[in-house]
Amino acid sequence: MFSVTATASQEILAAAARSDAAGLALRVAARRAADGSIDYGMGFDEPREGDMPLQVAGVDIVIAPPSQPMLDAIVLDFVELEPGRFDFIFAPADDATETPAKACGNGGCSGCSA
Repeated sequence: MFSVTATASQEILAAAARSDAAGLALRVAARRAADGSIDYGMGFDEPREGDMPLQVAGVDIVIAPPSQPMLDAIVLDFVELEPGRFDFIFAPADDATETPAKACGNGGCSGCSA
């Protein structure tokens, strides 16, 4: 399942507030490039029919069906790439710099009231 670290969720919420995107979900997408690698992207958007909704650490996330298999077991993190330069990265769950925040989807778990 796709997940987000607490550091990334804090930065996403701050970015939403700065950009007047409060109330919009974060759309996360992935596509296979010609060389076989995976390109990732994200931006604030309205949910669409067929999207997989998640809520992680207060962030509403939507993923369109074509991206879902490529985002399985991927963690969105916010890290310092070099001194003073921070950015979002998409990494396999085993490579994340911190433990991902727990995701809530359709209410099928007992960990939340969604």
